[in-house]
Amino acid sequence: MGLVISSAYPGEKPAVLPPLQPFGEWCNLQPKDAAKMPESAWKLLFYTLSWSYGIYLLFFTDYPFFYDPPSVFYGWKKGMDVPTDIAIAYLLQCSFYGHSIYATAYMDTWRKDSVVMLLHHVVTLTLIAFSYAFRYHNVGILVLFLHDVNDVQLEFTKLNVYFKHRGGVYHRLNDVISNIGCLTFSISWFWFRLYWFPLKVLYATCYSSLQSVPNIPFYFFFNALLLVLTLMNIYWFLYIVLFVAKVLMGQVQEVNDVREYDVEDSKKTTTAKKKEAGLLLPSALKEGYVCRGA
Repeated sequence: MGLVISSAYPGEKPAVLPPLQPFGEWCNLQPKDAAKMPESAWKLLFYTLSWSYGIYLLFFTDYPFFYDPPSVFYGWKKGMDVPTDIAIAYLLQCSFYGHSIYATAYMDTWRKDSVVMLLHHVVTLTLIAFSYAFRYHNVGILVLFLHDVNDVQLEFTKLNVYFKHRGGVYHRLNDVISNIGCLTFSISWFWFRLYWFPLKVLYATCYSSLQSVPNIPFYFFFNALLLVLTLMNIYWFLYIVLFVAKVLMGQVQEVNDVREYDVEDSKKTTTAKKKEAGLLLPSALKEGYVCRGA
């Protein structure tokens, strides 16, 4: 039994990008995979560039935020200048999530978990916009860095899933890579979002901020949004744990992602058909994934 990752972000249908759609067809991908491939390729490009830029800011400049999280509030004052390199990162992220909200609400097929995905985009964009406006940009860079890494792994693994069957031929290398990607994705989700995020970000915003700036404005507003983000990360991680447990116990033969169907189609699915298709997981996994046995 192999582990792969399928589907796009919850509530989003594959985007058709002219330069990439013909490439998928040229590679003789299966029609459904050729349709999904452009979206994953585009997101992999964006998240790789975004996360790489975050690495540059946190590890190759003088910013000490990763190793010394409380430093994000050192010298904070209202109306302080935002460094150009950080402003560039904010511009890119704000543009991306602004488009994601529009696409989920108006362009994509409405699905059961579109509300969850829309909430995530709104919370993220709100944090990005207001943290820039009120000069909490230092902690914002740390938040984005700790989240983007999972999206890089996700999209890379999905591409290997799509390329596993090309021209009617099974390619074991892509299958092995997708299996490894599924495992590392699950581990990194816990490490970056459920361990480092509270340890570095929440500690700095909930405790250290009051030590550096006793009357820091919008304290409860920003921390409430960060806590909502944390709860969503825990919520999605529970489904990862559930799936891994099913695999280890040999209870999963095939997992279909219910996000592949819109709300109307899912209502028409009968119980018999569900049993025939395999075990259905709740469609709540973030930032757009589900692992399945193949």
